[in-house]
Amino acid sequence: MAGAPVSGVPSRPRGVEREARPDDGASVAASSREDCRVRCTSKRAVTEMVELCGRFVDKLGDALPEEIRGPALRDVQWTFESAVQENVSINGQAWQEASDSLIDSDIKVLEDQFDEIIVDIATKRKQYPRKILECVIKTIKAKQEILKQYCPVVHPLDLKYDPDPEI
Repeated sequence: MAGAPVSGVPSRPRGVEREARPDDGASVAASSREDCRVRCTSKRAVTEMVELCGRFVDKLGDALPEEIRGPALRDVQWTFESAVQENVSINGQAWQEASDSLIDSDIKVLEDQFDEIIVDIATKRKQYPRKILECVIKTIKAKQEILKQYCPVVHPLDLKYDPDPEI
């Protein structure tokens, strides 16, 4: 596009408001750098995604000659990971400043799931003994009915007593 001005600074995404700041050069440079970074809430999730993408980088290395594959893959992997770390902010903090621990919202979600599991197990502890008792009672009654219907089918033999046994 001839004649169209090309700007080296990327435009802000829609919906992102710019804060009113003093018009000094240092604050403008810092705010434009932060505006360009991707905002994330979990360092762990970003790390998992980097590992997933790292597998694709490894597959790209299959096309390289064997003698340069190892060093080239290490270099590309390091470049990719460092680029992600520089261009991602975790809860408004730089990658190195962000902690690896779970944040409060993750802990809250885990506590809620744990509470649901506790309630579910407590309910089963109350219900299952009753269900087991019903099955045991039915089994015992069925055995008693079977025993009542039992009639021996043994035919008695008539034994005759012989007073003179001849030996």
